[in-house]
Amino acid sequence: MRLRIDKLSKTYKNGVKAINELDLVIEKGMFGLLGANGAGKSSLMRTIATLQNPDSGHVYFNDIDVHKNRMDFRKSLGYLPQDFGVYAKDSAEQLLNYFAILKGIASKKDRTKVVEEALHLTNLYDVRRKRVSTYSGGMRQRFGIAQLLLNNPKLIIVDEPTAGLDPTERNRFLNVLRDIGSDNIVIFSTHLVEDVKDLCSDMAVMNQGIILSKITPSNAINSLNGKIWTMKTTKEKLDTLQQQYKVLSSNYNEDNSINIRVFSDTKPDDRFVSVQSNLEDYYFSLTQNQPI
Repeated sequence: MRLRIDKLSKTYKNGVKAINELDLVIEKGMFGLLGANGAGKSSLMRTIATLQNPDSGHVYFNDIDVHKNRMDFRKSLGYLPQDFGVYAKDSAEQLLNYFAILKGIASKKDRTKVVEEALHLTNLYDVRRKRVSTYSGGMRQRFGIAQLLLNNPKLIIVDEPTAGLDPTERNRFLNVLRDIGSDNIVIFSTHLVEDVKDLCSDMAVMNQGIILSKITPSNAINSLNGKIWTMKTTKEKLDTLQQQYKVLSSNYNEDNSINIRVFSDTKPDDRFVSVQSNLEDYYFSLTQNQPI
């Protein structure tokens, strides 16, 4: 199972080049597409999902050119956009049964089976008769996953699904994705580094419509071993340090001092100590000097 993207480009009428001759290959498993808001992630997801046409280039799912064979491809596709709208007065069970009919599952017995399976997998079975409008944000996102699972998709796209979720809802949602990710291609688009770190076995960093890097999270972290340094400083000295060194990130301490993390092949000076690299370091090292 493979998704291949060849020289894909998309420019909108306002002149924004959202996708710029992008090449990418994604295999089975959880794949994280990491980038800031405006990096082009949603444009890429919508183009893969055949909701908009590219200006040039191709997307292949296995042997299918997806934009030339939309209907065949969509039988294998599950898509959860950033904003998933639902009918306010219906229960999860009623809505999923309706969606199953739209997806061509004519037999009532078959619909009952796939709806129950989707509800169990997303941990919504006990609240299946409650109106979806009463669900929390995390429950609605899990409902979104339930509806896309009805046609047993092999390629699943979820676009910024954890934005706005509290930590408990986020963990529940990520656990659902883990359960479905082992046998399918799941593309998880996010601007949150911790989502990729906690979930994905492979990843890419996107900015300004291009892929800056494709790498596993573990290899990304290991690539910076021995190159991340930290020191405690003050707010007044921060600007000077940022001019002297490649400061990747900073955070305040309880005493209002600041810890900075710096990328350098060698120890910057005696004030710095070496620390273990992490995925945020890798992401910031790639994107810090990139245009936004």
